[in-house]
Amino acid sequence: MSEVNTMTREERMATESIGKLMAGMTLPAILAQIINILYSIIDRIYIGHMEGVGANALTGVGVTFCITVFISAFSGFVNSGAAPLAAIWLGKQDRDHAEKILGNSVSFLVLCTVVLMAIFYAFQRPLLYQFGASDATIDYAVDYLTIYLIGTLFVELALGLNAFIICQSRPGIAMLSVLIGAVANIILDPILIFGLHMGVKGAAVATVISQALSAAWVTGFLFSKKSSLKIRRKFLRMEREILVSIFSLGISPFIMRATESFISIVLNHGLQAYGGDLHVGALTIMQSVMQLFSAPIGGFTQGMTPIVSYNYGAGNFERVKQLYRWMIGLCFGFLFVSAATTMLFPEFFAGFFTNETALVELVGRVMPVFMAGMLVFGLQNGIQPTFLALGQAKVSLFIAVFRKIILLIPLAIILPRFFGVMGVYYAEPVSDVISAATASTLFLLNIRKILSRESLAKIR
Repeated sequence: MSEVNTMTREERMATESIGKLMAGMTLPAILAQIINILYSIIDRIYIGHMEGVGANALTGVGVTFCITVFISAFSGFVNSGAAPLAAIWLGKQDRDHAEKILGNSVSFLVLCTVVLMAIFYAFQRPLLYQFGASDATIDYAVDYLTIYLIGTLFVELALGLNAFIICQSRPGIAMLSVLIGAVANIILDPILIFGLHMGVKGAAVATVISQALSAAWVTGFLFSKKSSLKIRRKFLRMEREILVSIFSLGISPFIMRATESFISIVLNHGLQAYGGDLHVGALTIMQSVMQLFSAPIGGFTQGMTPIVSYNYGAGNFERVKQLYRWMIGLCFGFLFVSAATTMLFPEFFAGFFTNETALVELVGRVMPVFMAGMLVFGLQNGIQPTFLALGQAKVSLFIAVFRKIILLIPLAIILPRFFGVMGVYYAEPVSDVISAATASTLFLLNIRKILSRESLAKIR
């Protein structure tokens, strides 16, 4: 690939019409996120309809969500921290520094894999009991997680490095990496779960194979001549300065994802203590539905982030303003409509995951409460990645910590003491509303100062 073509493709982020650029960059990323979320959604749909044991199996696999999300959180250092940073350096016309960031990211993900596999293989059964499993569901949880952990490296590489393809203005290539894995998973799930009678083990095997295919596609492209941002051996040696810059920007998305795990632990534990397995199963369904609607937002912001970062790095502040207005507005509008839909038709969505009448009826009662905060939470979904794209790690980190650690986790522990099991469900919308209002206030107070030459000069 010629240097001229590479520069033309990247520089269009600063020159092409915003509507055309947004469509080209975000639609493939949105499709990729929707397809990616189908890994867990399809698994849960098939598992929930296993004859005779579907409800317990679904609940058991749902408990493993605490661990699988924590594992994927480490990829957040890279896909939401390192990749936007690389895009900023591309905007500064320093490709070598961008490739150093990529090389250090690869080595970091490999190191994470070794550590995470060792910890969770050693302590998975006691951890799963603490995270909400019961005697009726523990075996399903262990069966799934034991096999899933084999694919830890594939998960980290596929989720972590795909954003480096997007920041080259190659969202279509990035989408294909996810599409390959998701299609494989959709095909393999019914074959392994029902055809070969492997149950939840079959779902885990299908996920590992699918993630391996996605990881092979991503790394293969980043090693190839087609990639303008390449994995190079000379940059694989981890450097303190590079890692510090990655961590400073990536700590916020890491905490956001890691605390999803801690939140699930607290919610599952509270629901098990105050309500039992049926309520833990209801949470699994509601989290799945929430993921389904959050995925397009994740793809949209992932596609927008490198555009904002590139233009910020190039000092095109007026264009940055146009971009973040679109990002925040569309995030708010989409999640408002999505939340309203789930609140009006909760039993319809529950029916995708289970045929058990009691579970469907329970979801019908609690989902309108659980999802209410999403009516306004789209504001934070747009503001958070805007801060990340502009290199504002401290503000972004505060927003992440405020909602999940300062608000949601304490509320999920305190409110059930007054409202019983419903207190666990109340915690989600209360924290969403307060957090969205806080993020909006911080954005309005800080954005003018951020869009200045002085702030840009501080990015390292």
